[in-house]
Amino acid sequence: MDLRRFVRSRRGVIITSLCVIGLSVAMGLYKLYRMVWAPNFMPERTVYIYIKEGMDFDALCRQLEDSARCLHVKDFARLGGWLGYPESMRTGKYAVRPGMSDWELLDDLRRGHQVAARVTFNNIRTKEDLAERIGGQLMFDKEALLRLLNDSAYCASLGFTTETVLTLFIPNTDEVYWNISADKFMRRMKREYDAFWSPARLAKAKEIGLTPVEVSILASIVEEETAAPDEYPIVAGLYLNRLRAGIPLQADPTVKFAVGDFSLRRILFKHLEVDSPYNTYKHTGLPPGPLRIPTIRGLDGVLNHTHHKYMYMCAKEDLSGRHNFAKTLAEHSRNAARYQAELNRRGIR
Repeated sequence: MDLRRFVRSRRGVIITSLCVIGLSVAMGLYKLYRMVWAPNFMPERTVYIYIKEGMDFDALCRQLEDSARCLHVKDFARLGGWLGYPESMRTGKYAVRPGMSDWELLDDLRRGHQVAARVTFNNIRTKEDLAERIGGQLMFDKEALLRLLNDSAYCASLGFTTETVLTLFIPNTDEVYWNISADKFMRRMKREYDAFWSPARLAKAKEIGLTPVEVSILASIVEEETAAPDEYPIVAGLYLNRLRAGIPLQADPTVKFAVGDFSLRRILFKHLEVDSPYNTYKHTGLPPGPLRIPTIRGLDGVLNHTHHKYMYMCAKEDLSGRHNFAKTLAEHSRNAARYQAELNRRGIR
C-alpha cells in the first residue's frame, strides 16, 4: 500500500470524524441552549399562570401552551424533569414575560417567586356576595371564606360577631399572594382595619358616641339611602340627630334589608310591619349589622358629618336619588306628598 495514500485516507477519516463530532457537539450545545437559555415563551404581553393545590405538571404544561405561547413545551418539560420540579411544585400566581427562557421561569417556579394579586371588592351587600367576589380572585373557594364569616367563635377572635363581621372589610385595593389561605386573608383584612382606624378616626368616633363598628353600620345605611356621595355628611348628621333624640331612624334601606329586596321602589305599610331587628321603623337605635360594606368615603362622611337640625328626609320628586331635608314634620309631610304624587304619576308601585 502506498504510504502517502494511506496517510491521506487516514487523515480524511480523522477530519471527517472530527467534523461529525464537532457538529454533534454544536447541535447538542444548541439544544442545551434552546432548552435552558433561549426565549421559549412569546405572549403578546406579560401573562399569569396559576398553580392550584393538587395540580400536576402536565396540566401546567398545557396552561403554558394555551396562555403563554410556549414554543417548545417538551424542552420545558425535559428541563423541569432534570431539575426535579414536578415533584416540588408550589401553588401560586406566576408571571410569564415575553421572551422568558425555560430556566428563568423554572427558577421562579422552584423558588416560589410569585407575583401579588390585586384584590378589590366594592358594592358588597352580603357575606355571600363578598365570598363570591373574593373567591373569584384568590385560590381559596368561596365556601372556605363563608365558613369563617359564619363561625361565631372565629369572628369573636377578631373582635366581631357574625352580624358585624362585614364591618371588618375596608374597601380598598389590597395586594396579597394568590395562594393565601382564607384565614390569613381574614387576618390581613384585620390589619388593614386596624390601620384604617387611626387614633384620629377613633377620636372622631368617640366624639360622636359611636364605636368603629357602629360607624360602619351607620355609614352602610347612609350609602344605601342616597346615591349622591356629597349628601353623605348631611344624611349622617340627620341620623345622628335622631339617635341622640331617641327617635327611630325610620330608614327605608333597613326595611328593604329586612324584607330582603333592595329593588323596592316604594315602601308600603306591609313592609313597615316586618318583624326584624333591622327594621328601624319598629326598633330604635342602629340595626345589629351593616346593610353593606361601606366605602371609605361613607365612613368618613359619618365621622365628618354635617352639623344641622334636620330630622327628616325624603327622596326628591325628580327621582334623581337626591333628597329634600326638613327640620319639622310639617315640612317633611309636604316633601313626602310631592314625592308620592310623582310616584303615582309614573305608576311606580
